[in-house]
Amino acid sequence: MSIFATSTAAFFDRSTQNLSALRGQAEDLQNQISSNSKITRSSDDPLAASQLRALARAESIGTIDTAATNRATVDLNLTDTALNQFATYVSRAQELATQAASSLLPAAQRASIASELAQIHKGLVGLANTRDSAGHALFGGDSPGDAYQINAAGQAQYIGSGSAGQLSLGDGQTVSRSLTGPEFLSFKDPAGNQTDLMTVIKSLSDALAGGGASTAATAQAALGSLANGLDAITTAQTVVGSRLSWIDLSTERQQAMSEARASQQEDIGTPELGSALARLQQLSTVLEASQASFTKLANLSLFDFLR
Repeated sequence: MSIFATSTAAFFDRSTQNLSALRGQAEDLQNQISSNSKITRSSDDPLAASQLRALARAESIGTIDTAATNRATVDLNLTDTALNQFATYVSRAQELATQAASSLLPAAQRASIASELAQIHKGLVGLANTRDSAGHALFGGDSPGDAYQINAAGQAQYIGSGSAGQLSLGDGQTVSRSLTGPEFLSFKDPAGNQTDLMTVIKSLSDALAGGGASTAATAQAALGSLANGLDAITTAQTVVGSRLSWIDLSTERQQAMSEARASQQEDIGTPELGSALARLQQLSTVLEASQASFTKLANLSLFDFLR
């Protein structure tokens, strides 16, 4: 017949291990509830921890893309506002050119029109050097300085770069934050010659200021160029509007992806509070009962049965 014996030391060791395991589970649940996270250490669930890190990196990149999208929106709205002002200047120049095209117009009135056209030219140059949200020339491409400067002949000369900067919208999508000046201020006159809006207005202003018999014909010829210039501005407004629409779609996509990542992070890493509290209460009850049983058994001795 075999005799089985359980030593006091072994009993204490097993009991201590069991109590420690229960206490550890309770502490883990308490940490999850207080931190609102299922994972306090990567070793708790390596796969879930890896997924959470990947989602966090994606969210960081998404934040950068959102900032770039916001900048593009601001710059394109500034561009749209400036184009509206350009169109207003051109419309006024057309009105003045129409008046100047009359051969019956007195010389003094032509001189007054010339003066106003000179002011419009000055306003156009200032508008062409509008600053973007970063303080750079809005219509100067990637150039940090002005887009236009006045040369020795008094004409506005483009000094910016060849293209507007590109901003990332995420997932390989980009958008031009603005337009360069030549993209909408340069065009062909009715004769098919390349010109630009500010040159047309400056030349008309100079011709009217100089007087002469041909000023009415010069004003009449300028009307065709001004109409082409206004068409170029209108086309640019359409381009900017389409870019803003594309950014709106991209923004909706970014928001949807951010919400999806947040939902995944919650599913993977956030404990269900009700279940966690119920489980903690259960473990607390088991732990208290186990401690009470251990204390009672530890105080028993053989002499208690020999009385």
